[in-house]
Amino acid sequence: MTVPVIVTALMGAGDFAWADGLRRAHFPPDRNVIPAHLTLFHHLPPSALEEVSGRLKRLCAGPPPPARLTAVMLLGRGVAFRVDSPALLAMRDDLADAFAGLLTPQDQARPRLHITVQNKVTPEQAKALAQALRRDFRPHPLAIAGLAAWHYRGGPWELAMKAMFRG
Repeated sequence: MTVPVIVTALMGAGDFAWADGLRRAHFPPDRNVIPAHLTLFHHLPPSALEEVSGRLKRLCAGPPPPARLTAVMLLGRGVAFRVDSPALLAMRDDLADAFAGLLTPQDQARPRLHITVQNKVTPEQAKALAQALRRDFRPHPLAIAGLAAWHYRGGPWELAMKAMFRG
């Protein structure tokens, strides 16, 4: 069985603790098998892991990309925070170009970067949480600390590699 590789941006410790706390508080517990995350690719083939690893390490040799949380997003059956980071999207675009022939249709499209804190609930529950979060939300910086690749085996993700920004 081949297991897909997922690529994420890693948040700084404080931002991760905040986002993961919201996720644990609002995601249905039986469906919350992974921590808060910022997905760049959903499904790369495992045969590409060595190249993915090398490319992520090279990207992390430079400074972290600036990023901001800009809005609360209603996902229909969930809620997320929109992430605005042209520099992170540029890194993702470079990776997408490198892996163009290997990308699924979902990964061929440029993503709307976000951090999901609730999913798989009723539309009414999602709308109520979105309204509650919007009351106190103010756009603010989001620390991007590194990049990681994960194995997806149907449940919790298994870390394949990570690299932290050094610049």
